[in-house]
Amino acid sequence: GISDKACGSLMLLLAAFSLLYYTIWTLLLPILDEFSPVHTWFPSREWALRLPAFVVVVGISAIGLFLGVRIVQDGHADGRKSISRKVQ
Repeated sequence: GISDKACGSLMLLLAAFSLLYYTIWTLLLPILDEFSPVHTWFPSREWALRLPAFVVVVGISAIGLFLGVRIVQDGHADGRKSISRKVQ
């Protein structure tokens, strides 16, 4: 497998590249001329807002789903403990 250090380095490089790409897309692209070849490297500007909004919604939903599953599992575990106490 891959070591923790290599995995961390890969994730750091990916995050740095993503931040640099997004920064150029949102801040530098409006300054450049409309007919610049750099514009072909990026999607339309409306996606600069839609994509992060989608990521935030999916992330918050995943956290809520995880917490909900944990609460339900803990509730079932507490219920089993109280039933076993009553039986004894």
